[in-house]
Amino acid sequence: MKVLHTSDWHLGQQFYEHSRFDEHQAFLAWLTDTLVSEQIDLLLVAGDIYHTATPPASAENQLYQFIKTTKQHCPDLHIVIIAGNHDSANRIMAAKPLLAQFDTHVVGRFDSNAPHEVVLPISTKNGDANVVAMPFLRSSDLSSYNRQQEQPLSYNQAVALAYKDALQAASELPNAPLIAMGHLHAKGGDISSDSERNLVIGGEDAISASIFTDQPDYVALGHLHKAQTVAKKETIRYSGTPMPMSFSERRYQHQVVLVELSDSGTSVNPLYIPSFCKVMLLPEKDCVPLNELCELIKQLDLTDEDLAPYLRVKLSAHDTDTTFREQIEQALEGKQVKFCGIERVRQQGNQQDDEQTLFEDVSQIEALNPHSLLEQAFANNKDMAGQAVPKELEGLLSQVIDELNAEDLL
Repeated sequence: MKVLHTSDWHLGQQFYEHSRFDEHQAFLAWLTDTLVSEQIDLLLVAGDIYHTATPPASAENQLYQFIKTTKQHCPDLHIVIIAGNHDSANRIMAAKPLLAQFDTHVVGRFDSNAPHEVVLPISTKNGDANVVAMPFLRSSDLSSYNRQQEQPLSYNQAVALAYKDALQAASELPNAPLIAMGHLHAKGGDISSDSERNLVIGGEDAISASIFTDQPDYVALGHLHKAQTVAKKETIRYSGTPMPMSFSERRYQHQVVLVELSDSGTSVNPLYIPSFCKVMLLPEKDCVPLNELCELIKQLDLTDEDLAPYLRVKLSAHDTDTTFREQIEQALEGKQVKFCGIERVRQQGNQQDDEQTLFEDVSQIEALNPHSLLEQAFANNKDMAGQAVPKELEGLLSQVIDELNAEDLL
């Protein structure tokens, strides 16, 4: 049985106010071709199908057209989709009856009183599998566990119970290879500096990989944007995003994961995704004088690019005057790029290597997780510079995030 694991498509994302529709369309066309050429039996999408809980209609249409087209080319394919922290559980579930007609199984929310509902027995022409399709878990999904305990459970403890109950429900099904899915931040996972929302719930963020136990033959995870293994186990993986979600991710090796389940065991191999649209930062390393930066822009050769690349430029805050924007705009004339703004960088104190970004546009601020943004606010405040964020303030922010997660607003 052949399984393909992907996640974190973020359909509908505006990248520095530029639509990524064409880029996503190119990825989905590539994915359909891959499903056909590899003769995949089961496609797993581990959360964050959409970039926001209220995606544009074009993003929803893009997903449904992909499913329709793919099923025309792969009539025996089954698809499992779970909701991520960016997704609305209710929106994901709304199309469940219709998607079922296309052998597409969606799970938006976990009910601790009915853990069997996230366990999906999948039967394909090349074999069967039991899938624990665990979506992103909000505190509200786990509240009934606390009502059963004398002492309140931490978020991590409640998540562990949710997986324990779901895995127990899976063990009661006829014997078949077992796949677990999840959308969470596993302990030790490598997170990008300015893209994923840090899942701090109840003051805790990372979840131990021990919650998956040794039962599953494969664990398909979403949320972290960098493809990686977890706990040094080849069969517990993040597939990562299909394309960079921020400039810090431009060097990631974006991939989907091909998993083959057989009597002899589980084999895992990455399939690398082509770059459909470049994400460029000039200069790549240290800042250069304004005249050199403008020359770098003029020297850009973009004749072979199918889609106009994203370009962001970096400039020392000490090298700005009243005309720097005009000079950069002149250098950009005639260049087919999606311009993503100017990143002004200043050096702090006497430490030459300690650089701090000055935010030039709202879109870059929106890319940060709330805790990173709080740290930047402290760093930018002259009265607080050099001070750590007080634990009390961190706790209050975590409480607000908890409440927003519970109301499906974050």
